[in-house]
Amino acid sequence: MTDDPIAEALDANNERPERLEHARVRTLGNVRLRHHETNEVILIPTPSADPNDPLNWSQFYKYYIATIICIAMMMCNFLAAGPTIAIVSTTMDFFPGANPKLDPAYFSSSISKVSYFFTTTALLQGTGNFFWVPVANKYGRRPTYILSYLIYTACAIWLCFDHSYDGFLAGRIIMGFGAGAAETIAPITIADVFFLHERGKVMAFYTSFLSVGVAFGMIISGLITIQHEWRVIYQVASALVGAVLLLAFFSFPETAYIRDLRDVDESSSPDQIVLEKSHAVTSDVERATKAVAPKKKSYLSSLKIFHTQLTHESLLKLILRPLGLIFLPPVLWSALVESVTIGFLVAVTSNVDVAFEATYGFASWQVGLCFIAALIGSIIGIPAGGQFGDMVADWLTKRNGGVRDPEMRLPAMIPSLITAPLALILYGVGIEHQLHWICPTIGLGLLNFSIVQGTNVCLVYVIDAYRPVAGEVTLAVMGFKSLFGFLLSFYTNNWIAESGYQNAYGVMAAISAVIILMWVPLYIWGKQIRHASWTWPVISYIHWNIDREVGE
Repeated sequence: MTDDPIAEALDANNERPERLEHARVRTLGNVRLRHHETNEVILIPTPSADPNDPLNWSQFYKYYIATIICIAMMMCNFLAAGPTIAIVSTTMDFFPGANPKLDPAYFSSSISKVSYFFTTTALLQGTGNFFWVPVANKYGRRPTYILSYLIYTACAIWLCFDHSYDGFLAGRIIMGFGAGAAETIAPITIADVFFLHERGKVMAFYTSFLSVGVAFGMIISGLITIQHEWRVIYQVASALVGAVLLLAFFSFPETAYIRDLRDVDESSSPDQIVLEKSHAVTSDVERATKAVAPKKKSYLSSLKIFHTQLTHESLLKLILRPLGLIFLPPVLWSALVESVTIGFLVAVTSNVDVAFEATYGFASWQVGLCFIAALIGSIIGIPAGGQFGDMVADWLTKRNGGVRDPEMRLPAMIPSLITAPLALILYGVGIEHQLHWICPTIGLGLLNFSIVQGTNVCLVYVIDAYRPVAGEVTLAVMGFKSLFGFLLSFYTNNWIAESGYQNAYGVMAAISAVIILMWVPLYIWGKQIRHASWTWPVISYIHWNIDREVGE
């Protein structure tokens, strides 16, 4: 698409009329966020006069929606990872002759088979979104949440009663397909409801609950196993997941909103688009002063599952776009950061029960309690990844005359550059040399801190840069991360057996440091890289239609 150029970058020293700046399309995150004279924050995107516009909802209601999203996200990982705490007893249940003391070889082969319950779930959580995200972008967030959680709830109930290996594996695979939607659609919903200057803080809660879901699942699952068999974990989870489904059905509205682009034609030139959009903005203001404001929808009408089609783009294009987006350097880097934090956490949780039991003689519930450190790390990571990232970006925005570029958020990656490698070293060295159990436990806390802090900064960065296709960007990042975690889980135990905990996790620490450090060249040359990569032939297909523009 040679006729599909990026909007001309804003000049901090050359202020254009506000209506023209708001009318720009394909900005790749280059927006004016502060007024050049008053230095006040400018609301991006610009809200309409419609009370049904999510940007106009009260702050209380917006944060209520964010709370539902976070709870849904937490429960997705609760059952995906939580039962791994009882992987030993699960193995002995499905393979009665598998005993680590009586027949270590058979036990080892059996536990590898049981690990498929969790690795396949993690894989489907990511790859299943190649279906869910296009559906959410074309038909809405509400139907996607409800349908996916309906599948998740049904599978959770199924797993309470299935005692065959094949049936249980099938149930876990389908459960992963249903459970993954909330993980990827949540960032789109947050971008629907919150303004640009609020996004980092709210996204920090999202990434925190993404991490908390694993820790919460581990802790609760471990406590359940004190007095009950491991299947009770699924019974408790079924009730919790079902409660979230009911909460979403009765109180979660559609957050996608079609902004007025009636005067924009896809065949128009960029200059025409700007002028026509400016005219549309002016016309909207005139109409707003003459006409009665739109009526707020009733509660009953908000319960409709399907509201309207959101874009004219084909489902095929929506499905294929993430495959092209992953070639964009900022998106690829963000996916790699997710992989060396969340992906390495998958490596840790895949054998944490075995490691702590062999090294410290811990029971499953004691291993679960070690994940309290993960909860603490996640909570500390919220302000470090959210408010701190916003403060860094806002400080650099002020220095740039009020004009924001997505790269201004990247210096906030410094804390994770330290904590992610340190976490993996503490865990590997602690287990290898049988140091006090607090050593690898602190590693768990620091790794979860890095997940919340670092992944939030890089994910908000790419969403800011490619906001109209935020869903596909998140899918590209999360899908790559899930595939990485799935493949890594197959090799973790063999890698540790051959190299030892210290060497295996030492290599992981080095890889994480190199990947996270790449924020430096992106901070320096990221804008040029984004503009140059937009013209690559392989990227041309992912250019979005004008009806995907959202005003930033």
